Amino acid sequence: MATKEDILQKLQSVPYPGYSRDIVSFGLVKDVRACGDTATLKLELVTTDGKISDKLRPPVERAVRELGFTEINLQIIEKTAAAAKAEKQAAKQAATETSLSNVKYKIAIASGKGGVGKSTVSVNLAFALKTLGKKVGLLDADIYGPNLPMMLGLEGQSPRSANRKIIPLERDGVKVMSLGFLAPSDTAVIWRGPLVGRAIEQMLRDVDWGELDFLIIDLPPGTGDAQLTISQKLVLTGAVIVSTPQPVALSDAMKGLRMFQKVNVPVLGVVENMSRFLCPDCGKEHDIFGYGGAREAAQREGVKFLGDIPIIAAIRVGGDTGAPVVLAQPQLEAVKRFLKMAQNILEEVAAQTEIMPKHFVFQ
Repeated sequence: MATKEDILQKLQSVPYPGYSRDIVSFGLVKDVRACGDTATLKLELVTTDGKISDKLRPPVERAVRELGFTEINLQIIEKTAAAAKAEKQAAKQAATETSLSNVKYKIAIASGKGGVGKSTVSVNLAFALKTLGKKVGLLDADIYGPNLPMMLGLEGQSPRSANRKIIPLERDGVKVMSLGFLAPSDTAVIWRGPLVGRAIEQMLRDVDWGELDFLIIDLPPGTGDAQLTISQKLVLTGAVIVSTPQPVALSDAMKGLRMFQKVNVPVLGVVENMSRFLCPDCGKEHDIFGYGGAREAAQREGVKFLGDIPIIAAIRVGGDTGAPVVLAQPQLEAVKRFLKMAQNILEEVAAQTEIMPKHFVFQ
């Protein structure tokens, strides 16, 4: 009596209508079963031609009967390209969410433009949350400019793998993953959008993050492929928008805020970075980039103002030398501000209900 393998081999002689290639190599045969004189088959087609099933059924049944089967249960499922794409995306999202099933809160740190200190905020926020007793991971999703290896003193190190998963590196108890660990630091990443999306997806799905209270995701500036990939592939707890006080930065930051609102990601609040310079000599505060712009913008947008971080040399030095200021100089006023910001985020996520990203259309 013929077997499943015999049926598959026989179906390799059945071409897809209008093509010389067979239906097996096209990947259309999804299920084959053989039991006595009965053969059960399921085919799935992506097509807009409603007559394909009628054209395909006779040669498939004829080929199977030639093997000696007298009863054939053939199911042919037709899907549109849009439906097939939606199913594929849903499957990828499910796989990503499964790999992050032990991560309680997933927070994206974003800005509308570069140069506002988003990565600095991400790093020090991660260690502030760790100081508050939380289990934290930090993902560097800035594919074009992965700076976290330098900022964490982890340059030149590479993660190991186990059970087909990448094991993230650690810095003082915070788990870290970055493309910078997988490519030379002086190599330019010249990728088009789809490759950026795939790289981020892999760092989410193929990294063993383990059990975490928070995964902090440091996004690149702007509102492009990286931001949309994260928003589509993950059920984000929320996004934190980082800006400096001046209007030119806030204008772009608010565009980023509205992007997250458009894709149904809650905005946890706004952070004002480089907010006033604390003079180490006289102790006075100087408004180099202005002051209070982010607070006012948060009020206008109806979101929480999470805090302001001053300009001090220790923050810059900490980022350049791989010694984040929250770890290196916990006595500083700036560190107290980071801790307060972390506490505000804890309060926000405690009040947030995770919202599944819906299908969205830009208008």
